[in-house]
Amino acid sequence: MGYFEWLAAVLEELASGDKLVASALSGFFVALTTAAGAAAVFLTRRESEPKMDVELSFAAGLMLVSSFTSLILPGIQASGFVPVAVGIALGVVAIHALDRLVPHEHALKGYEGPPELRNALRKTWLLALAVIIHNLPEGLTVGVTTVYSISLGVATAIAIGLQDIPEGLAVALPVSKVRGRAAGFLVGALSGLSETLMAVVAALLFDLLSWLLPVGMGFAGGAMLYVTLKELVPEIYREGTSELRVTAGLLAGFYVMLLLDSML
Repeated sequence: MGYFEWLAAVLEELASGDKLVASALSGFFVALTTAAGAAAVFLTRRESEPKMDVELSFAAGLMLVSSFTSLILPGIQASGFVPVAVGIALGVVAIHALDRLVPHEHALKGYEGPPELRNALRKTWLLALAVIIHNLPEGLTVGVTTVYSISLGVATAIAIGLQDIPEGLAVALPVSKVRGRAAGFLVGALSGLSETLMAVVAALLFDLLSWLLPVGMGFAGGAMLYVTLKELVPEIYREGTSELRVTAGLLAGFYVMLLLDSML
C-alpha cells in the first residue's frame, strides 16, 4: 500500500463513517500541511525572496483538475447539469463579490477591494484577508466532497493538502517581510485553520440540506475555478517567469490530482 493510500485509510478509519468527523479530520490535515509550509519561512533569509513560480503553478494544476473530478463531474453524474451549472455561476459570483467588497492585498497584484478602504487596515491584515478569500473555496471543497463521499473527500483533502504546503510558504513570506518570521508563520498557519472551519461548516450545511448538495458541489467548483483562473494563473504567468517551468508545474499538478483520483 502506498503512502497516500495508507493516509487515506487512516483518515477514513478514524472517521468511522461519520461525515462530520471526516470533514473535521480532513480539514485539520489541510491545516497541518499549510502550517508545515508556513514553517519553512524560518529557513529562508529575510533579504532573499525564493521563487514560488513552480510551486504555485503546481497548486493551480491540482485545483483545476479537482474542481472537475471532485466536484463538477460527480455532481452532474448524480443530479444532472442544471443544479451544478447554477452552483458554478453562484460560486463565481460569490468569490467575485468578495474580491470587490473585501479589502485585501496580493503579494504581486497589489491592493484589491474598495478604494476608500485601502488605508483602513494594516498591510499584514490585507495580506491575511487575501489568503482567507483564496482558502475559503478549498475548505468548502473538502466539506462538500466529504458529504458526497468520505473517500472522495479524503482524496480531495490530500490533494489540497499537498498544494497547501507551498501556499503556506507563499502566504508567510510577504507577511514576514512586514512583521517578522513569527508573524508570517502565524498568518500562514491561521490561513489553514480557516479551511478547516469552512470544511466543517460546509459539511454541516450540506449534510442537513442534502437536496442542495449538487448546487453546493457546483458552487465549490465554480469558486475553485474562479480563484485558479483569476488569481493563480495570472500570477504564475506574470512577466519575468519561465513559461516552460510554470507550464511543467501546472502539468505536474494535473497528473498528481489524476493519480490520486485513480488510486483512492
